[in-house]
Amino acid sequence: MDTNYRLLIDGQWVEGANGTATIMNPATEQPVGEAPEASVDQALAAAAAARRAFDGWSRTAPAERSRLLTAVADRLAERADELVPLIMAETGATAQVGSRMQVPIAIERFHRYAAAAGRDLSQPLPPSATNATPLAPGGLIGAVARRPAVGTVAAISPYNFPLVNMAGKVAPALAVGCTVVMKPAGQDPLAIIELARIFDEVGFPPGVVNLITSVDPAPAAALTTTVDIDMVSFTGSTGVGQAIYAAGAPTMKRLLLELGGKGAAIVCDDADLAVAVGALTSTWAFHSGQICTAPTRAIVHASRHDELVAALLAASSRLTIGDPSDLATVVGPVISAAQRDRIEGFIAAGESEGATVALDGRRPAGLDTGYYVGPTLLTGCTTAMTPVRDEIFGPVLSVVSFDGDDDEAIAIANDTSFGLYDYVFSSDTARAYAMAARLRSGNVGINTAQRNPETPFGGFKMSGVGRDGGDFGLHAYTELQSVVWPG
Repeated sequence: MDTNYRLLIDGQWVEGANGTATIMNPATEQPVGEAPEASVDQALAAAAAARRAFDGWSRTAPAERSRLLTAVADRLAERADELVPLIMAETGATAQVGSRMQVPIAIERFHRYAAAAGRDLSQPLPPSATNATPLAPGGLIGAVARRPAVGTVAAISPYNFPLVNMAGKVAPALAVGCTVVMKPAGQDPLAIIELARIFDEVGFPPGVVNLITSVDPAPAAALTTTVDIDMVSFTGSTGVGQAIYAAGAPTMKRLLLELGGKGAAIVCDDADLAVAVGALTSTWAFHSGQICTAPTRAIVHASRHDELVAALLAASSRLTIGDPSDLATVVGPVISAAQRDRIEGFIAAGESEGATVALDGRRPAGLDTGYYVGPTLLTGCTTAMTPVRDEIFGPVLSVVSFDGDDDEAIAIANDTSFGLYDYVFSSDTARAYAMAARLRSGNVGINTAQRNPETPFGGFKMSGVGRDGGDFGLHAYTELQSVVWPG
């Protein structure tokens, strides 16, 4: 691959005005490449380019938008053998996660929204018999609710699934006629630079897709305030989401904010523990817990507590920690030394607040190089404890016991500022369905940690604003416009 990574602004590849930043491999602590550091002026130039390109792109034939998005998907597939190792190197993803959940899902998303680019999202409305008023004559008034493109979009993606998440933003945005400025996470932007290269190669017009990268937050912050950006689509921490919300207020930015999570998994007295344990261990095994939908709080009925803890401890012994490129590895490193230290701080806080560290993953033996945290299990937890209340974004699972009825379990699950993804495990699916309806969460899994990609995805409370996924992803990047006429 070309290691001279650059920014894409208005169809031109340019060096970062603020030099470069070294991207590190979380497993080896060795450099992967040098990413360009954009300046604030370059971010504003990218936004202005997207603004200039919007009118032409929004009027481009849907079939042409579909053709170009399909070409991106096909080119990603052609380059998968190059891109998977790059993503593994910069994210620390294991071979299983890197090969199955990074590039392939991005390809699926481009194909999915390429197929939807020609869809008419407008909704015809029944004619309305209207009396004459001082404003206008009466009559039979026809109407349609249209969904024109929202405009220019700043797509700001997280470090855990950089390519997949960016695809989930830009594919639907481009499909409905928006123009975009991509801003990947500073820790691992290289695959997104390669994605921008693909957009350029397949023939997207100048300014339709722009790219800036930086570790410094100032260029991304500029995208949240400039009048040249109509919408910010952000996935990341709640703290940054709050800053974006405030920054966008003066220009009334449209927002899609998919923020933190603190998933509760209610394990009822009649639960199939094998199913529950399989889902709960995803907090440890899936990308080292660096996923916002993880069931990080096990809320278990007291009658099943000891059995569940024993099963979790047994399952942990099968989660091999180590080199992500080894096919036997299940748990790889977290993204950075800073994140490893942060996770260890949460474990220490739980211990100091009275939790029992039943399984301690701090500094796994034999892994002196790399940012590793092994599966960690905290028992004897209460809802007041720091690791139970705050998003950790690592392989740490907290167990809270309850001995009352379903009302108590639901109260514990809802006792959080987050509401992204919760779970209910019970052999009585009617009971689980009724419990799901009472959970203050944007998503609920019943007896599964699997997702349906066509469902609306987003959170309640501090877990965000708006929804994407499936057709809801198309709606997210549009405005509603009412058009009326006399019949």
